[in-house]
Amino acid sequence: MNINLNNIALRMSAGRTDQFPTDGRPQIILSGRSNVGKSSLINTLLGRKALARVSSSPGKTITINFYDIDGKIYFVDLPGYGFAARKPEDKARWSTLTDAFLNDKPQGLTPAPRLIIQLIDSKAGATDDDLAMIDWMQETLVPCIYVATKIDRLNKTNREKQLAELRSSGAKVIPFSALTGEGRADVWNEINNFLNK
Repeated sequence: MNINLNNIALRMSAGRTDQFPTDGRPQIILSGRSNVGKSSLINTLLGRKALARVSSSPGKTITINFYDIDGKIYFVDLPGYGFAARKPEDKARWSTLTDAFLNDKPQGLTPAPRLIIQLIDSKAGATDDDLAMIDWMQETLVPCIYVATKIDRLNKTNREKQLAELRSSGAKVIPFSALTGEGRADVWNEINNFLNK
């Protein structure tokens, strides 16, 4: 699939289930804890500096953002999870909205093909929330890859240790740095493989 990266726009910031697109386009879903670097990954993949806003207050976003990529696919930015300072009612709303999206099976419509990119902070390692998401993906058999963000912050020894730990699950793990651009081509390769199946 040829994609024109000059034709990109934020289609919807959905705060309700009736706002989810139902056109059946493939969805590349980005999941991870607050401040893991989802916005930086989106901007790097799409060659933009500020398409996805990098928040100065992690944990504030509680909508699901759908980026229209050349009218062919969506990048879906889920709200970050695991931010302790978020109000309980905001956590509950995040959970309800995200659960509804992840389990969405529109009646009478063919479900959109989905690939989940699970972001994990390479320095912090997988949190309990990350592991819960990984368990869900394995149970539901949704295609997924792991992206180990902020990899430039690790020395060679720690880098290999963290990557080996993540790879022990059997999933594809791509080291990524928004600072150096490492991993951008590899992530796109996985996306294209998924789209061309």
